[in-house]
Amino acid sequence: MAPRTPLKDHLRETHLFTSRVLIALVMVGVLLVVVVARLIYLQIISHEHFSTLSENNRVNIVPMPPTRGLIYDRNGVLLAQNLPAFSLELIPEQVKDLDQTLAALAQLIAIGEDDLDQFKKRLDQRHPFEAIPLRLRLSEEEVARFAVNRHRFPGVDVGARLARDYPLGELAVHAVGYAGRINEADLKVLDVSNYRGTTHTGKTGVEKYYEDILHGQVGYQHEETNAVGRVLRVLERRLPTPGQNLYLSLDVDLQMVAELALTGKRGAVVAINPKNGEVLVAASLPGYDPGSFVNGISTKDYDLLRRSPDQPLFNRLVTGQYPPGSTIKPLVALAGLEYQEITPHSSTFCPGWFSLPGDDHRYRDWKKEGHGSVDVRLAIMRSCDVYFYDLARTLGIDRMQKYLGYFGLGRRTGIDLPGEVAGLLPSRDWKRSARRQAWYPGETLITGIGQGFMLTTPIQLAAATAMLASRGEVWRPHLLHATQPTSTSRLLVQPPLRTGKVPISDGANWDTVISAMEGVVHDPGGTAKGINRGITYHMAGKTGTAQVFGIKQGEKYKASELAERLHDHALFVSFAPVENPEIAVVVVVENGGSGSGEAAPVARAVMDRYFANKPGS
Repeated sequence: MAPRTPLKDHLRETHLFTSRVLIALVMVGVLLVVVVARLIYLQIISHEHFSTLSENNRVNIVPMPPTRGLIYDRNGVLLAQNLPAFSLELIPEQVKDLDQTLAALAQLIAIGEDDLDQFKKRLDQRHPFEAIPLRLRLSEEEVARFAVNRHRFPGVDVGARLARDYPLGELAVHAVGYAGRINEADLKVLDVSNYRGTTHTGKTGVEKYYEDILHGQVGYQHEETNAVGRVLRVLERRLPTPGQNLYLSLDVDLQMVAELALTGKRGAVVAINPKNGEVLVAASLPGYDPGSFVNGISTKDYDLLRRSPDQPLFNRLVTGQYPPGSTIKPLVALAGLEYQEITPHSSTFCPGWFSLPGDDHRYRDWKKEGHGSVDVRLAIMRSCDVYFYDLARTLGIDRMQKYLGYFGLGRRTGIDLPGEVAGLLPSRDWKRSARRQAWYPGETLITGIGQGFMLTTPIQLAAATAMLASRGEVWRPHLLHATQPTSTSRLLVQPPLRTGKVPISDGANWDTVISAMEGVVHDPGGTAKGINRGITYHMAGKTGTAQVFGIKQGEKYKASELAERLHDHALFVSFAPVENPEIAVVVVVENGGSGSGEAAPVARAVMDRYFANKPGS
């Protein structure tokens, strides 16, 4: 008998099927919700983000660097410009054998190791279809030589770009400065977004101080590209805003006279307008060619400049610190008159030396036999050290330090040049803090003749001399005369900044000191009488000599027996015309020996040219 076939449980099967269908529907519903949620996230919530990513796959934003502003002197003489420069460029993907091509090019055009190193660095940083410079600043002869042989070098061509150029070379280089290639240190302080595409920035001088004005604003170009980055077309362009042109207060003609007068010497010349603080001459010698730094100076050439004993890279105008020597005696005399420790008629006897009470140490005068009885006028005219030793002792270091501080000694002038130092105006507190020592009476004496710890910069001395000339008016020294905004011929003249006035109780004290300084140049007994021959204007001046090293008691200073770099520094401060001063000139000649013999003639040459150039002269 055959086995029975079991009956199907239709109810159970229907329930199972229904359960599976429900589970499937739930899973489909959940997955559908996930898909919809994802679509909402991608197309609505993150639409802008992914749209940008998609657009960036198609559109490339290329920065367009601005043209750097030009720099002129006050009369429109060009000091810094942009010239077309030709460079040898390679497109790597179009060069079959790179090494062979480089070797062949080297036989045609001089290519140095530095050029090859820079090329290889750029090769790793750019696309193979982009042009990469191999040699910058080709000469016209080199361009012509390559043009004849261009057919031999597929993928190699000559490109043109603007490069910074300094048509007057070394003239005023420490004031104008130079622009060089941007390095890692520059990137830490520059606005990276505004410097996209820019290769150079100001490194020194006005080029650095006014970088924001000279650089301008970057532009952008939207380019449609394919998958490998090739440009198909330009979609949008926003042109860059060029940098503004600068007109400096410098007078190139006076600057040339000053630098010619200092040829072969180390030193600085500053000429300033005492009526508004405009700097007319800013010379620091020796100098260097700024053009050699624009596209990167070779290591060998840079080492030669850096190791030179003449320090051509050193900006003596704002970072050179020198004892002012006797050039501060008019200021000390003014302090004595103001504190009523002396009068125009009181006198001191000078035997050629001075000693403190109870001390047998002799502080010597430059004139061994002494000056005899001298009043303040003769003391300034003849630069009598003994008179100022005695006056410094009477004033004391505290009052002397306070009054000299009114003339800006011991602090920065605020001139628009980078790297200015403050100099040093010593005091009890300074020595206690810096040296952890007490202040000695003998140090007060030598401070009274501008020696000892005291240090000043040429620009500080020029600012102080301008205050004397203007009878106490304090103007901030500045080099910027005017700016020229983009796309206009109109100049925006920068207003001078008056920062104060030297306090003085009796205006006659100015007359006493200025009259004595006039005697320095025009009287037969003046220390600078040697420069007054044929002079057609009234000049006030003061010579100075600053010791480079100390001399022991009883020893004599013999320049002929010393190395040239151990000779005294020579200084001269001056202004003219005395009746209504228009120009103040300060000269520092390192190891020049004599202020009257080396520094004063330089100031006379600058002033002669200034007055000769005046209308009606």
